[in-house]
Amino acid sequence: MNDSQSKIPTGSLILVSTPIGNLGDMTFRGVETLKTVSAILAEDTRRTKKLLSHFGFHNELIPYHDHNKERVTPRIIGRLRGGETLALVTDAGTPGISDPGYYLIRAAIAEGVPVTVVPGANAILPALLLSGFPTDAFVFEGFLPRKKGELERKLRSLESERRTVVYFVSPHRLLKVLQSIDATLGRRTVAVVREITKIHEETRRGSAKELIEFYSARRIRGEVVLLISGRHEKDK
Repeated sequence: MNDSQSKIPTGSLILVSTPIGNLGDMTFRGVETLKTVSAILAEDTRRTKKLLSHFGFHNELIPYHDHNKERVTPRIIGRLRGGETLALVTDAGTPGISDPGYYLIRAAIAEGVPVTVVPGANAILPALLLSGFPTDAFVFEGFLPRKKGELERKLRSLESERRTVVYFVSPHRLLKVLQSIDATLGRRTVAVVREITKIHEETRRGSAKELIEFYSARRIRGEVVLLISGRHEKDK
């Protein structure tokens, strides 16, 4: 264990970032941490098992997801308070961002458990850079509402927003979201960034109407980040 890891207190919860597509983006520190912790809390243990196998090691995997987080969190906190050091990973990227890891992080902090982060891959900042939109001020808002009325109310609340806005969007909902953007914020430029770090990485920029036309003729696959440019004087 290197000097930076040896300073982590016993009984810590370590948030470990994992690749969002390209396994070469896994950090040396991340691999070493996952090797040495008592166990790894994983949103999908099958995906995490493949990651560990790629780097040639195995460790205890504990399922931790939306369907069991309330039930298993007290037991996890008990292990942490008993002196075990545990790692938390998500399916891809940095845990705790729009995923159930946030629930555990809050619980650990409330119980006085040390929490630290091994930084690494995430989809938000690469998508922001690839969009070409201003990066000096931006806001990330997770997933958009699913119901049409709530979705359009949310989008209308952005009419005076001057910052770049970043969202996660599932591929099967992308066209519906673009249609709502066209109906509410039609003058804004939109960017769709898909499959970041993977072979078929793609960035498309334009009006919502232009992107609807493009994606209507294609099967949309993979992870999608959608960005909406901020309001400018010409948008008034």
